[in-house]
Amino acid sequence: MKFILGKKLEMTQIFENDKRVPVTKIKAGPCLVSQVKTKEGTDGYNAVQIGFEKRTKNIKNYNKKKPFKHLTEFRFENTPKLKNGEKLTVDQFEKGDHLKITGVSKGKGFQGVMKRHGFSGFPRSHGHNKGHTRFPGSIGATDPERVFPNKKMAGRTGGDTITTSNLELLKVDSDKNILFIKGSVPGSRGTFLKIKA
Repeated sequence: MKFILGKKLEMTQIFENDKRVPVTKIKAGPCLVSQVKTKEGTDGYNAVQIGFEKRTKNIKNYNKKKPFKHLTEFRFENTPKLKNGEKLTVDQFEKGDHLKITGVSKGKGFQGVMKRHGFSGFPRSHGHNKGHTRFPGSIGATDPERVFPNKKMAGRTGGDTITTSNLELLKVDSDKNILFIKGSVPGSRGTFLKIKA
């Protein structure tokens, strides 16, 4: 399995066969293998832990045991062949690979039911004031005297962990450690991403 950690840079465009294609630039790696876990060992499962972006020693509360800003595990069914201290780069990926990318989506703050859940709202006729058309309406019968769990109402939106699958890799820049992914990936600029083929 091919896998790496990265950071979203920006969205841009490239041209392929005289067609403009929207792409997302991701700075991926280099990552270091910090720990290898095996089913036979004390952990009881197969996994590889890798670190991305080293911390600088002049920051407050620097911890020698955790020198990376991001540490993430990737699980495997079989025993991993990697060793501690091994470096992972974008060279393992090839043009045409289909990737699964996980990141935290953009936070949108407190939103109403129309933006949060796609409610259609009230009709704009029959005496409705314009301000009343975005209301959620009734939230249930009066007999239970409470609101049931998971009721679709207004609230905080975004900032959730999102996984997007089957994203095509269009270009690999090994010199600058950049992947060009067709389409968009979760999050804003600077979002930390988990990438695996």
